[in-house]
Amino acid sequence: MVLVAGIDIGSLTGKIVVLSMEKKGLIQKFSQIIRVHADPKGIADKLIQSALSTLNVELNEVSYIVSTGYGRKLVNLANKIVTEITCHASGAFFVNPTTRTVIDIGAQDSKVIRINERGQVQDFEMNDKCSAGTGRFLEVMANALEVELTKFGSLALNSTNPASVSSTCTVFAESEVISRLNQGTNRIDIIAGIHKTISQKIAILTARIGVQKSVALTGGVALNPGVKAMLEAEINVPIEVPSEPQIIGALGAALIASRYAK
Repeated sequence: MVLVAGIDIGSLTGKIVVLSMEKKGLIQKFSQIIRVHADPKGIADKLIQSALSTLNVELNEVSYIVSTGYGRKLVNLANKIVTEITCHASGAFFVNPTTRTVIDIGAQDSKVIRINERGQVQDFEMNDKCSAGTGRFLEVMANALEVELTKFGSLALNSTNPASVSSTCTVFAESEVISRLNQGTNRIDIIAGIHKTISQKIAILTARIGVQKSVALTGGVALNPGVKAMLEAEINVPIEVPSEPQIIGALGAALIASRYAK
């Protein structure tokens, strides 16, 4: 049994996927997601140690490690560093080989990736200059409205009249949301308006490279049903969410590690 690992260190969470290279193919043996605090390097070490302990193996039994994500350069044990664009494309294609467009919405950035029939990146657009259109935007808005983030997306689907949230800056949008709330605007409609705003920003990125079926939504925000539904409406294409959307980048990194291990 040959083991390889992919580690994705984002701004909010760290993820690891360990694959076993066996005669019948690649088998996922371990995955974990933990919160990143003030020490991204320590998070990487913690993920690796957790995997080794659970699988009851030594570090030298892991043949190859690929790191990706916001803190990919901080993973000292990595044999290779690969961009999250390539890793998300690889991971999404492995989960569903019909995937041609990957929309990844993380805590601090969002990206749209077009891939070919071999899972190779053909083009991409990325928003990494502003937190609007990211998970951080949703988190700030949920806090402003005093709503649990896990319930935010479901509440958005209950609105029949989303309120307009015109500000494209997270700071100004937060002030606008509080102002609307004080004016008596229905809280559910404000929540729906927030989700519509983030969906419109992602749709603009998607339009720049041209959406192709099928479309996969990855990252932590993929767990938000409000974003999924409103984004589908904006791009007019069905969106599939992998069973574990948060680990797709780490999975892609592990898949790339398996190629080098061979």
